[in-house]
Amino acid sequence: MKILFATNNAHKLAEVQAVLGPAFTLLTPRDCGVEEEIPEEQPTLEGNASQKAHYLLRRTGLDCFADDTGLEVEALGGAPGVHSARYATDGHDFDANKRLLLENLAGQNNRRARFRTVVSLLLDGKELQFEGIVEGRILEEERGQEGFGYDPLFVPDGCDKTFAEMSADEKNAVSHRGRAIRKLAAYLHSIEK
Repeated sequence: MKILFATNNAHKLAEVQAVLGPAFTLLTPRDCGVEEEIPEEQPTLEGNASQKAHYLLRRTGLDCFADDTGLEVEALGGAPGVHSARYATDGHDFDANKRLLLENLAGQNNRRARFRTVVSLLLDGKELQFEGIVEGRILEEERGQEGFGYDPLFVPDGCDKTFAEMSADEKNAVSHRGRAIRKLAAYLHSIEK
């Protein structure tokens, strides 16, 4: 089954393809001629995931899914949350985002945080949403070279490695996106014709 996934991020694409497995071929917006930035203007992860999926459906007519992820830090009242990708700047400047997060947590003893992903699937005219959450903590300095975004700062509960120190398989086994995509995959496999 071919399905359009609202990302051109190679890291995210590889993570999701690994979870979905060989029964599914992921198409990117670029594969379908959508070169422009897909809008994310909603105040919630659920709203952004839905907005992105509906935008792609209107542009391509293809069944699709989109996700939105936020890092929710307890000591910061849930920030950066829905603004995680644009925390420090208007663009996706991961280094600036990490620096600002560490500045805002300076001197904080409470380093509890969670990653939350919401996936919005548009299939045969119906919309379904799937959520994945992983609890953990934010380190005071980066560790690891893998992954992207806040991965070098986040250690999931029950682990001693950051996401950036894990292999793709290790990360997918415990990550928020992996959990949400496994729910999506279970649903898609259950309806496969």
